This record gives sequence, structure tokens and C-alpha cells, in this order.
Amino acid sequence: MLTGQIPGVILEARLRRPEAFAEAAAARRRRASPAGEDGRLFLVAADHPARGALGAGTDAMAMANRADLLARLITALANPAVDGVLGTADVIEDLLLLGALDDKIVIGSMNRGGLAGSAFEADDRFTGYDAAAIAAAGLDGGKMLLRIDLADPATAATLESAARAVNELADRALMAMIEPFISYREPAEDGGPGRLRNDTSTEAVITSAAIASGLGRTSAYTWLKLPAAEDMQRVAAASTLPVVLLGGEVTGEPDATFARWRTALALPSVRGLVAGRSLLYPPDGDVSAAVGRAASLVRERDGGTKGEAS
Repeated sequence: MLTGQIPGVILEARLRRPEAFAEAAAARRRRASPAGEDGRLFLVAADHPARGALGAGTDAMAMANRADLLARLITALANPAVDGVLGTADVIEDLLLLGALDDKIVIGSMNRGGLAGSAFEADDRFTGYDAAAIAAAGLDGGKMLLRIDLADPATAATLESAARAVNELADRALMAMIEPFISYREPAEDGGPGRLRNDTSTEAVITSAAIASGLGRTSAYTWLKLPAAEDMQRVAAASTLPVVLLGGEVTGEPDATFARWRTALALPSVRGLVAGRSLLYPPDGDVSAAVGRAASLVRERDGGTKGEAS
């Protein structure tokens, strides 16, 4: 594990050889396509810190230690059933220098401007990767978060920006991974804007999937990243696009989370899982076991347990 201090190779590059990051990206061995031979995709996500969302479970600053986060990511990526990572440039560049991304799928996180808890959260500006930078770095696609708050006029600009990103990625034959939500503001006791919440009911997820599917001038390269709603069969019927499940928050009931994933992954259009905090910061602290258990669900179409970590 790398916990304790940032590896010297990263510090040296940031201090004296910033060109080392581009060199590492150019030298990375790439995989032919996002979906493996079995048509499945299992990614670990590490783009939360850039949006100011550092909490996992009951620890509000769980992701604040970068060396610890990198150690957890490397543990996850060491499992051959993990196809790759989704992250912002700072995290991906660190992993490139550590040699952790050869033969892996790498998805760049694009819009991180909707900072967690902010009054402008629905106005989710594209402050991370753009399509040109994703292509230049040899990444495999871009991910965008799309909170749709029908009461917030800022949603219109986010929809327009997301559609533009879909177009620009498709122009380069790169995956556009959209994570849509129907969102709403909770009333605030102090009269402020209130916290932005995501509606994960079946009907809301269906609606968000329908909206996201129609963004851009082509959907040929678009995948959806959706929560495991109660009735995923109805959700999957809302679009012909490939779906990956999002991992969501760390809970004290991982068995229930894995059961929802197992049910959803049995559907033909649900092709995999993109999970971050729920696997990197499991309640028992065993990253390897949590990743192994999730990998067994992703790689077995019937939700079997072959290859599950004991």
C-alpha cells in the first residue's frame, strides 16, 4: 500500500518533469475496445474529490488523503477482472506514472464544476477533460454528470453542454458515458437554496435515461451510467443504449447493494458496473474483497459467484 506519503516519482514529475505525464500517457498500452471479449465493463471511479465530495460512509474526509486513495485504486486495478478507471486528470496522471493503467480502459471525467452542496450545483460546468484532451491523452472516453432539476433554469445550460460533449466525443469515435439524474432541492430551514438530491425511483431513472439517450446528433457512442433502481427491467426497456450501474454511496448494508447489482446485471442491456466509494471504502476496509465480490457479479451473466473473493 502507498499510504503515508505520495510516491517520489509523482512528486519529482510535478516538480521537475511535468512532461512525464504526457510521456506516460503516450506509452500506455491500450485495449482494443471498452467492452471486453465478454461484452462487460467494470470500472472503479475516482472523480469525486474534484467536485468537493470527499466523504465515504460516515467519514466526511475519507478521500482527502491522496496517497491512501491511490493505494486503494491500485489494489482495485490489480484485480484482472477490473477493466479500468474513471477519473479526473490529476488522478489519472498519478496512476499513469505508477504504471497502473496499461491494458486498462480509462475514462476521463469532464464536468466537475457543480460542486457538492453549492447553490450552483445543477449548473455543472465542464471544468475537467474535454473531448480533444481525452483524445490527445489516448483515453477511451469521457464521462459527464447530468443533474436535471426542472425547477432550476441552470439545468438548460448543463443539458446543452452535455449534448456538445456527446457530439465532440462521437466525432472522435470515443465513448460518451452519461450519468443522468432527475434532481430536486430539499427545502432549507435557513431559507437558503437547500441541498440538491437525486431521485432514484424507477420512474425518475427511466425519465433521466430517456433524456440522456437523446442528447447529441448521434447516440452511436453513448453509454448510460444509472443507479440500480427497484425495477431495472423497466429502466432497461427505456433505451437501447448500453447501461453500466453506478456504485453509489457507501452503506452499512453491502449485502443489499450487491443483491441489487446482481439482479440488474442479469438484464441483457446492463453491461457492467462503475463503482467508487462503495468498493474503495467498504465498511470492513477490505478493498480487495469488495472488488472481487463485485467482479464476480459483473463477469457472470447469471449473477453467479465464480471468482468471488472469499
